[in-house]
Amino acid sequence: MRLTRPMRSKLFVPGSRPELFAKALASEADSLSIDLEDAVAENRKHEAREATHAFLVSAAAAASPKIIIVRVNAPGTVYFLDDIRAVTCPRLDILNLPMVESASTVRDAAAALERHEREFGIDTPIGILANIETPLGLRCAREIASADPRVVGVQIGYADLFEAMGVDRYDSMTVHQILLMLRLAAAEAGVWAYDGAYPAIGNPDGYLAEAKCARRLGYLGKSCIHPSQIALANEAFQPGEAQIAQARRIMEVAAKAARDGVGAFTVDGSMIDAPFIKRAEAVLAAAGVPVVKV
Repeated sequence: MRLTRPMRSKLFVPGSRPELFAKALASEADSLSIDLEDAVAENRKHEAREATHAFLVSAAAAASPKIIIVRVNAPGTVYFLDDIRAVTCPRLDILNLPMVESASTVRDAAAALERHEREFGIDTPIGILANIETPLGLRCAREIASADPRVVGVQIGYADLFEAMGVDRYDSMTVHQILLMLRLAAAEAGVWAYDGAYPAIGNPDGYLAEAKCARRLGYLGKSCIHPSQIALANEAFQPGEAQIAQARRIMEVAAKAARDGVGAFTVDGSMIDAPFIKRAEAVLAAAGVPVVKV
């Protein structure tokens, strides 16, 4: 399973707040991420799981074009397996797996998904988005990202990664380094990377600057913990008209070059070969423009 639609923005909604699900579907976010983990109190876990299942099998979810994600409770908790069984539905696009520190954790989750997909007659495999939230997880990120074909991407979790070590969450140099490390791991595994949450809701400039930094590093999008952040994420990760136009020109010339048996060519005075063609494909995909691969 690979993402074929833009996911510039991913809006978090607590599973214990089903009254917000319809509002999230009506928002401008590209994807909706229902949270069964940190946003849900211990005494409401069962309630949140049931509400999330009811939403996933609803007509509203079926009719929505949004990418639907559910973050389950962490592997090893008493909630984990029940969460996976409850959310394994045809409408679930991606399972968000928190606190991943090993490839074996991903494989166990993938096996559980496969069992329930067979049980419920689901034909399209559900993807896995692995959260990297600890120093060990970051060190093993490439192995985690490569653990199973279901892994579509990895996502940084700043709070758990930084707070336990006393690292300044808003230090831009530190954030940049962590983002680059995870992006390189994702690239080696051939999956996408996704930027994490920005808790300072009252600082839109800070959110936008961090999102643009992630965009420059090749990230797909950024989480939103408040509706006010959706437009910022969409702005940061939406390619500009000039960028889209250049990507179109590259793909047009690349198609002709392929027909002529030419490996490298020039566009707008720059030498273009395979890596630049891949980048052009990514730009058009992020813009929601159909891409005909060379």
